[in-house]
Amino acid sequence: MKKLGVVILSASIIFSACHLSRESTVDGKTAALAFIDQNFKHADTMLSKLLDDANQNFNEKDPAYPRTINKNGELVSTSMYDWTPGFFPGNLWQAYEYLNSDQYKSEARRWTESLAPLQTFTGNHDLGFMMYCSYGNAYRLTKNESYKSVLINAAKALSTRYNATTGCIKSWNVFRSKHGDAEYHFPVIIDNMMNLEMLFFASKISGDTSFRHIAITHALTTMKNHIRPDYSSYHVVCYDSTSGKVLARETSQGYADNSTWARGQAWALYGFTMCYRETEDQRFLTTALGLADYIVNNKNLPTDKIPYWDFNADEPGYTPGVKSHALEVTGKFRDVSSASIIASALFELSTYAKAQEAQRYKDVAIKILHSLSSPGYTAQLGTNGHFILEHSVGSIPDGVEIDVPLVYADYYYLEALIRYKKLLEGEKII
Repeated sequence: MKKLGVVILSASIIFSACHLSRESTVDGKTAALAFIDQNFKHADTMLSKLLDDANQNFNEKDPAYPRTINKNGELVSTSMYDWTPGFFPGNLWQAYEYLNSDQYKSEARRWTESLAPLQTFTGNHDLGFMMYCSYGNAYRLTKNESYKSVLINAAKALSTRYNATTGCIKSWNVFRSKHGDAEYHFPVIIDNMMNLEMLFFASKISGDTSFRHIAITHALTTMKNHIRPDYSSYHVVCYDSTSGKVLARETSQGYADNSTWARGQAWALYGFTMCYRETEDQRFLTTALGLADYIVNNKNLPTDKIPYWDFNADEPGYTPGVKSHALEVTGKFRDVSSASIIASALFELSTYAKAQEAQRYKDVAIKILHSLSSPGYTAQLGTNGHFILEHSVGSIPDGVEIDVPLVYADYYYLEALIRYKKLLEGEKII
């Protein structure tokens, strides 16, 4: 498997430094907008090729949604019932938003509407990813009234997984511990914070306050049980659904139970930032700021600001479970998907933080974007299965998707570019 070499890293850092220097000149805004435009145009060339590939296999009765590539460089797609199908239409909507392309609009609509059966799906907690990244962007950009009912129905479906005793939305149907044979039947993962945005939205457009209540309660419970005193985060918290008691705090995709899985920390940062936007509850802002500081001040964050897949991988005091593949993998892989999510979240958080913190968060987000847009992480045309970014990690403990492109890394990269542009132009970034 390909690893990021010293030469590539050095090129990334030099590239980033050069562009940051340009943005500090008198005409910094013009340079920054040119940087965004240049990289969005490259993204357009990649995405259009990926769209061609996806359309060759499009079947209205059983669509296949791009996710990654296999070891031979061939496209790997999923059914609509995986957690990632909403990201590809979401990417098309973001391309339409930036480029104002009728072709992207038409294709985004077609791929989004293919997900309509999911509006009543109750099999997992990922409906926010599946439906809000697709239909949520669709409604935001078109104001098509028919999309409202789909999103409200999806919020109703997601709400069926809420348990008032635990104060949480159930994530997976079962979690099998990496330590042995233990099974838990009410696991809640930090990723679940990302699904709350759809509930807030559905509450606003429907007037049904139950969606908002569920979102706030879930966030408060997660804040209590997932977030450590140093503002690092647990991946999985398992509850007794009858008593509400916490039975275990473990990891599934991180290095160890007590380590900080980079993408989990990114989900938490993004989710609590969004919760503050929707509620103006100071507790959520305090949590988001703490989560951000854990990342940006972390001694293990590389100079180019692209995190390793886990902040504590291979460190003393952190031991993977006996069923984890983490010890079998040599090398500290970067996770570009985490970096994209962090950059997008930091741009938004910078609009809520005090001036000095705001500038610090924005500077880190810009640095991440420059690193991601460098040859070390952005794929050349005709490579990488036409995904934009290289070097993401799905789940090292499960031995899958190690150092590959991932569709959601591209999604949050495009979102971060658009948010950066909106900040420069004085627009709200949501």
